[in-house]
Amino acid sequence: MKLHKKVQVLLEMIKFKLTIFAMPFALMGAFLAAEGVPRPVVFLWIIVAMIGARTAAMGFNRIVDRKYDKANPRTADRAIPAGEVQLWEAWLMVVVAGVLFFFACYRLNPLTLLLSPLALALTLFYSLTKRFTSLCHLILGVALSFSPLGGWVAVSGSLENYPFALSLGVLFWVAGFDTIYACLDADFDKNAKLHSLPSRLGRKNAFRLAGAFHVVAFVLFGLTGIQTQLNIFYYGGLLLAAAALYNQHRLVRPTDLSRIHAAFFSMNGFISVALFLATWLSLITAKI
Repeated sequence: MKLHKKVQVLLEMIKFKLTIFAMPFALMGAFLAAEGVPRPVVFLWIIVAMIGARTAAMGFNRIVDRKYDKANPRTADRAIPAGEVQLWEAWLMVVVAGVLFFFACYRLNPLTLLLSPLALALTLFYSLTKRFTSLCHLILGVALSFSPLGGWVAVSGSLENYPFALSLGVLFWVAGFDTIYACLDADFDKNAKLHSLPSRLGRKNAFRLAGAFHVVAFVLFGLTGIQTQLNIFYYGGLLLAAAALYNQHRLVRPTDLSRIHAAFFSMNGFISVALFLATWLSLITAKI
């Protein structure tokens, strides 16, 4: 396979385009710490770090789940079980991405580098959690909650005054949408003795719990605005994000998952970008 084709397959395997889920929250943390746009070099290394971390995490996920992916009709055509990517190629990608992540953190500041092993370890650890706990969705939320915290530390070099409500909001937002998405594999997970909230509670109860997670998330996002003294533009963006989240729950039902990909990919990307842009606009207008 030609190199450019192999790169395309690898990027599709890790769903590289979905980096948009966490990246806006990392930038949100950075912009809040800088009270505006961070220095270009800091902005650049934050993006590099996020790309490295997510690529390593998703590559590791595909490696450790390859046997389950092969057995699951929904995922049997993924690159590793389908033979399009060799195991050593996937491992090489994970190692290179991990090195890139650590190098980016090194280029930022000492505290970012100090926190980087914990942040990456959590994202890798998530891929193993379905083997022993139904709380795997919350663990993914904890891993991604490091995104805004990392952005903040990358700019400030400190945890002082960090609005922890933002990370908690990300935690529950991620746990909510991951619980919904896990409904696709509820039956397979149960038969394969894998753990998830839908396989344990049933789809209907899992949807209710996901809705509760999302309510908590948006209360925490609102608290973030209060803690960081953002203005009305932020709350306008928060209302748009809430409307998108409501639409996500309206599109998908426990008995009808046919539109879950539209709800999962489009709405989640919109929510994270809307909150970031609303934060940026709030910071800009506060200086006028």
